[in-house]
Amino acid sequence: MGMKSLNDAISKIIDYKFTNYAILEEALTHPSVNKRNSKNQIVSYERLEFLGDSVLNMVVSAILFKLFPEEKEGALAKRKTDLVCGNTIANVAKEIKLGGFIIMNNSERCNGGRCNLKNLENSLEALIGAIYIDGGLENVEKFITQYWEKLAKGMLDPPQDPKTSLQEWTQKNKLPLPEYELVKQTGPAHNPEFTISVCIEDYGKVSACASSKKIAEQKAAELMLEKIGKDASV
Repeated sequence: MGMKSLNDAISKIIDYKFTNYAILEEALTHPSVNKRNSKNQIVSYERLEFLGDSVLNMVVSAILFKLFPEEKEGALAKRKTDLVCGNTIANVAKEIKLGGFIIMNNSERCNGGRCNLKNLENSLEALIGAIYIDGGLENVEKFITQYWEKLAKGMLDPPQDPKTSLQEWTQKNKLPLPEYELVKQTGPAHNPEFTISVCIEDYGKVSACASSKKIAEQKAAELMLEKIGKDASV
């Protein structure tokens, strides 16, 4: 599929048509393609992902600020953490069927790259960054609001993530704070897997694996809460 056809197809889903095909191509190019520009630099969605992450955080913060005028900063922060976490971003990417548009090599595709949650998260953040560069703040706000505002409105109460719950439990029980440690990192640079352990005094250590350190830490905290007989609503 040529870039014009790709632009036409994706614009029907996201309600935004790019004027700069190159920035769209960059946003959808997985690192496995190993594409290089005239300066022999690898072209992939990673730089735009960095930008899109910041743009998403800013716009979601503004959405929450308007929706919950009575809430304090701590409660808003909990809502934002849940709304911009990897799983939420990947779920939005699934909703717009972004996986089918990602440009990747045969090996990555055959290994389920179009359904890989980390690929979906990264490519959607890159797409957000690309919309910001190509169309400015107004257009990227429109896109983000279309999908994230309904998620924010669906939150009756600020969510409590496992790491926060575990930290509060240790403080309540006058124990040292949880200690997280990177046990190992495996896999290629564009699709790594991290194993993180968490240790609580008197309760030992548990480990969990995920495609990002942040998610692995949350999973490890959740396992520790189960081990000590608590749940994430502590």
